[in-house]
Amino acid sequence: MEFYKRFIEIVDANLIYCLIPIILTLILVELVFKNRFKTKKTLNLVRWTIIIYAIITGIITIIGITIYPDDSTFVNRATGPYKIAYWTMLLSTLILPFTLLIKKLATKFWYVLFVAFCLKIGSYFERFVIITTNLHRDYLPENGKTEFTDSIVYIIGMILIQGMLIAILTLGAFEMTIKKKNCS
Repeated sequence: MEFYKRFIEIVDANLIYCLIPIILTLILVELVFKNRFKTKKTLNLVRWTIIIYAIITGIITIIGITIYPDDSTFVNRATGPYKIAYWTMLLSTLILPFTLLIKKLATKFWYVLFVAFCLKIGSYFERFVIITTNLHRDYLPENGKTEFTDSIVYIIGMILIQGMLIAILTLGAFEMTIKKKNCS
């Protein structure tokens, strides 16, 4: 279970959190270059990434609830005072991605963007709460200065750059495979 948690942390940090910038980059490329690049194929790759992530997350969640019920906080969260928010986050993470199996929905950039946002809506809300409480705290850390690498601007900037790079590299990879097929 520890291996899974570490694996998901790496995948989240390097791919899943970057889905929104990836899709926004694809939308921008599609708008600017009008069918010049294989944005639909790249969107299809993003779609399957979301579906596979939802499958893995769902399986591990079910295994965690059944094998380690004492370590699982599912019952407390699902029936506690914030049950509506918890069920919304759970369903948007485990059920909503499977709507991408519908081909008509999966080819729409804005719908895939919506699903990508809902996939990690709980995490985004958690970051929002942390940022808000951080801005309104009554004390200063250590010497009153914070590192730029700890700031929200830096974190969001890095996610945006990483997502744009992933999108551009994926589009480039599809272009290279097409040119390689044409040369053969």
